[in-house]
Amino acid sequence: MNERAAPFYCPYCGDEDLRPSEQGHGAWECAACSRAFQLKFLGLLSRGLQRNDDGGAEI
Repeated sequence: MNERAAPFYCPYCGDEDLRPSEQGHGAWECAACSRAFQLKFLGLLSRGLQRNDDGGAEI
């Protein structure tokens, strides 16, 4: 996978006006709040995603 996955909104202010930053791979800049942040993929969980449903109340 060579394509960069883009975030949909700023994690600080929620605005969608984001641009790639020159700081490096995964770095983004928000034009609305003037913050810069970096996203990083850590890896896959070995056990996968497990749900812990109690079933809830029956109607």
